[in-house]
Amino acid sequence: MRNGENGINGENSKNGKPAAARRPLGNGGSIPAIGLGTFGSDSRSGGEIAGAVAHALSVGYRLIDCAACYGNEGDIGPVLEGAVGGGVPRGELFVISKVWNDKHRRSDVIESCKASLSALRLDYLDCYLVHWPFPNYHAPGCGADARNPESRPYIHDEFMETWGAMERLAEMGLARGIGTSNVTIPKLRLILRDAKIKPVVNEMELHPCFQQGELFQFCVDMGVQPIGYSPVGSPSRPERDRSPGDCVDTEQPEVARAARSHGAHPAAICLKWAAQRGQVPIPFSTNPKNIEANLRAVTEDPLTPQEMDALKGCERNSRLIKGQVFLWEGAQSWLDLWDADGTIPGWRGYGS
Repeated sequence: MRNGENGINGENSKNGKPAAARRPLGNGGSIPAIGLGTFGSDSRSGGEIAGAVAHALSVGYRLIDCAACYGNEGDIGPVLEGAVGGGVPRGELFVISKVWNDKHRRSDVIESCKASLSALRLDYLDCYLVHWPFPNYHAPGCGADARNPESRPYIHDEFMETWGAMERLAEMGLARGIGTSNVTIPKLRLILRDAKIKPVVNEMELHPCFQQGELFQFCVDMGVQPIGYSPVGSPSRPERDRSPGDCVDTEQPEVARAARSHGAHPAAICLKWAAQRGQVPIPFSTNPKNIEANLRAVTEDPLTPQEMDALKGCERNSRLIKGQVFLWEGAQSWLDLWDADGTIPGWRGYGS
């Protein structure tokens, strides 16, 4: 990617590694233009993921996306500590973690953040997110039909109590930024209206077959940086997140055509598209060659404007991570989690 393109500030490459790049954030900070995701606990051991983080840092990654519920922060912590001790400036790193759904109470949010900091061996997080906007949770490794009888729909007043604790973390200096994840326009509109400290990022599913154009643009317009998970279509996602009719991004003709033109793997095209569009992709891999290729994809050989325009044609509205395990009694389908008709199910003006 060319330095300065699409609001990205480039930095000089070091030791022949791909040049890093960062995007400005609304709080005055910046975030690397690509990161390594660490959700792989359904299929990879903590040691494997820690090894992936170590390799990623060694080849130039500076953004690591973590979460308490992934169950591997204790494995990643020594790697981060070793990297900083080995000469990587802490200010170059951007480490994200997330509060899990069963820790939404004010005191639980703060203790959860402190627990993640301890596990990750850090004094502060660069960004701390509310993982899902519901207090609903599920057992690790559960199937798609699992339901928690205590689950309930989004209640704005309750969420803002959680957000108040997030703001307190920012005031305490334990999180340099705070953000949301898996929220919709109706929810984010309310959060922005009532927040004292607004979210600097929103982590959301984004890939060529699921571009979320309206939500993406709303985030951009509101100064909230989109972070895109499953950027190549999450081929290793758990079985509970697989459904008949799911699209495969790397098999789309527009992606394949660009891959041939650039002599690149189709996954690299998905990542080029993501970075040039303006989101921050966080692909997950434990394969060293893939980790390196993913970084090169967003630092070299950008797509042409014509190719970017053609990739708009991949949109299939194909959500892969549907979240059905978070549904509450009385919900009609997983679409209720995502306010598919533009309204929040059960909304009665909470917080208005």
